[in-house]
This record gives sequence, structure tokens and C-alpha cells, in this order.
Amino acid sequence: MYVCICNGYRDRDIAQAAQHGHRDAPTAYEALGCGPQCGQCLSYAQAILDKAHSEPRQALALAVQGA
Repeated sequence: MYVCICNGYRDRDIAQAAQHGHRDAPTAYEALGCGPQCGQCLSYAQAILDKAHSEPRQALALAVQGA
């Protein structure tokens, strides 16, 4: 599912950034290639990152499944 329409980032992209150690949405976005634009997605992206760091196996499974 798309998280960031402006940059075309999906939930699996954000989860993958978490697996590479990114813990906040703006830093994860920069690592993916482009920082946040309008900012409406940042809270949802942050929730994905937080969940990935609290439940790494589940977040990785979601990323692989493309949920």
C-alpha cells in the first residue's frame, strides 16, 4: 500500500528502511531517495518505523508480503 503519494513510497519501502536502522520518517525518506514533500504521510510512516523496531520479525514479514 502507498504511504507517500508524493514520492511513491510504499509501506514495504518504509519497513525496509527500518531494517536498515532508520528510526524516524524524515531520515528514512532521505535514505529512500527523497525527503518528505507535503508531510501528510509522516505520522503513518513513523508508525510503520516504530512497529518495525518493536516487532522486527513481523515488520519484515509484512515487507516481504507487500502488505
